[in-house]
Amino acid sequence: MVQYTLTQNSDIVLTVPGKDSPQARSKAMDQLIKLVEDGKIPANLSKGFSPQQFVEVEEPTPMTADANVPDSLNSEDALNQAVQVLNNFATLKLKVQASKTEAMKVRAQVDSLFTDEPVDEAEIERLKEGFKVLKTFAQANMRYSEARPQAEQARMVLDQALSLDSTSSSPKSAR
Repeated sequence: MVQYTLTQNSDIVLTVPGKDSPQARSKAMDQLIKLVEDGKIPANLSKGFSPQQFVEVEEPTPMTADANVPDSLNSEDALNQAVQVLNNFATLKLKVQASKTEAMKVRAQVDSLFTDEPVDEAEIERLKEGFKVLKTFAQANMRYSEARPQAEQARMVLDQALSLDSTSSSPKSAR
């Protein structure tokens, strides 16, 4: 499976079978067109869009040391990966925070569907629009929760690198 997103809207993730290829990008383009036609995403790509503009979403790989690579490269690669994981985690946290308040308002309105009280058409339309907010929040919240363990591991890698750096760069005592 390969996943693509748009630079204009990283909330949109399109998944297609196989590896990154022109055919996979074409299938992702078909999915994007369907989402626009169904009104699930706005068609605000002012200069058009081509399959080559998709950004491949790479799943972070577990941070493990490779015995065939020198320790200095392993450490540097692990540190770079840890920073990237923490950066992604921070972005997810912002998305969750930004949509939570509005999503909780919509969630409270959902209960009105389960009462015997009459609901007018305008309320239903507002609720339907709110479902998009709920979906965005729920997806971001799930990704945030799933990313947390890896972010905690990345934090430990970063902490270890920072403590190693401070001990190795301290000046040696003069004799």
